[in-house]
Amino acid sequence: MVETIKQTAGRDQLGDFAPDFAHFNDDVLFGENWNNQDIELKTRCIITVVALMSSGVTDRSLTYHLQNAKNHGVTKEEITATLTHVAFYAGWPKAWAAFRLAKEVWAN
Repeated sequence: MVETIKQTAGRDQLGDFAPDFAHFNDDVLFGENWNNQDIELKTRCIITVVALMSSGVTDRSLTYHLQNAKNHGVTKEEITATLTHVAFYAGWPKAWAAFRLAKEVWAN
């Protein structure tokens, strides 16, 4: 049985203020896109971490996606190898920031 991803953060946090954005976040991004079976969920988690790190997004959303990656079977060794590899292409400071968050996630 394939796990179904369901997200309600859009509606929970922005539903009253930005209902269209909440819909796109919860129903399209996390509903349709994250549940597309063409990419394995573990791989999708790694791709998302790489995209966020490469963009310089090192806030709670990266922490969330690092935890999501861990929850879907990404090991400490896999995430450290991934972040190290991407550091050469996306930038060393971005890797440092991502490593700080990953170290906290994999410590628990």
